[in-house]
Amino acid sequence: MAAKIRKGETVSMRTGRDKGRRGEVIEVRPSESRALVRGINMVKRHQKQTAAQEGGIISKEGTIHLSNLALADPKDGKPTRVGFKFLGEGVTRRKVRIAKRSGDQIDG
Repeated sequence: MAAKIRKGETVSMRTGRDKGRRGEVIEVRPSESRALVRGINMVKRHQKQTAAQEGGIISKEGTIHLSNLALADPKDGKPTRVGFKFLGEGVTRRKVRIAKRSGDQIDG
């Protein structure tokens, strides 16, 4: 299945305690249908002390299901759904993502 959300893109939370907040996608896990987003869904973890790292309670990002994320529209930055369109004919035909809100192409 084609990826609607990719690493490095700005997304907005659609539901949950962080609803409306924006962040950059750090990692996408397609097999789990989940993603890590910088600064969103922060969870606390108890970390054991090692030689390289100090112990204690640390905050880090938790994964979010892809259905709870909306991509930022390239035109106005508001949340949008993602669709697909084919450009070109024959051998030069390629599939690109488009923003449903504005109809703009997301990737080159």
